[in-house]
Amino acid sequence: MTAIDAIQGVTNACQALPTVVTGGQPGPHHLQALQAAGASVILDIRDPREPRGFDEPAEVARLGMRYVNIPVGPTPLTDELMASILDVLRANAGQTIFFHCASGNRVGGALLPHLILDQDMEEEDAIAIAGRVGLRSPELLQWGLGYSQRHR
Repeated sequence: MTAIDAIQGVTNACQALPTVVTGGQPGPHHLQALQAAGASVILDIRDPREPRGFDEPAEVARLGMRYVNIPVGPTPLTDELMASILDVLRANAGQTIFFHCASGNRVGGALLPHLILDQDMEEEDAIAIAGRVGLRSPELLQWGLGYSQRHR
């Protein structure tokens, strides 16, 4: 089983990069399948107060994976917030990561600089992947592209 197989049924499940799968909120069975598929990091950018239906950090810990929560919500979309997300992606390069929010929208915006700056993708190719990931918000698109342009 691969990581993308593990998240079948998750909203906007996507194999964004060879070691990065993305999507909306997983269920406990998705986390178990991710662990079985070799995932080692769960990067959750939902606010801890958003409903999940189960204790995601505790389930991830029980499965022996690393849980990282960097809330992206109504707070300002700053360069510092983006840098903290990129730090996790960069520090875990080569490991299988499941990067999620509720629907994939926030993940799409936050993934853009990783695709452009770290994967040397052309902007239009990165935007196409972000769309498959679930990006729908013009504000999140501008956050990701703006960060990329300022940090080239």
